[in-house]
Amino acid sequence: MKTLNKKNFFIFLLLVGFNSSILNSHHAFTAEFDANAPINITGKVVKVEWINPHAWVHVEVEGKDGKTVWMVEGGTPNTLIRNGVTKKSLVPGTVIVVRGYQSKGRLCLPRCIANGRDVTFPDGRKVFIGSSGTGAPRDGSDPRERKRN
Repeated sequence: MKTLNKKNFFIFLLLVGFNSSILNSHHAFTAEFDANAPINITGKVVKVEWINPHAWVHVEVEGKDGKTVWMVEGGTPNTLIRNGVTKKSLVPGTVIVVRGYQSKGRLCLPRCIANGRDVTFPDGRKVFIGSSGTGAPRDGSDPRERKRN
């Protein structure tokens, strides 16, 4: 058996390190969000980030104390597109209703963070925007989750 030389060993370490950082970059729902802190917010889309591994929808909500921006984590851009959410349907200025779960920290400085389960558009259409199989509560919004008997 041939032994690894220094160059091959270095390449091996780079590949292992690169792959482990990719695997660790995605998280389970329970690592960041609180299943006991549901949210139901209505607000205006101010920005959408179509990035992997999660799209982010920034929603400005008006409250008694002024305006608060919520960063709502969705599934991958590909998942959103397959579910019918596109760059043309989710544009800044659109008023939407988001149902989901707040982050464990619950701090809203500088903005609130939540995991989105579904979005209701002005025309009444409700679309699942979450990630499947992440350990999020089985709340009926994910059309791919198995129904409980």
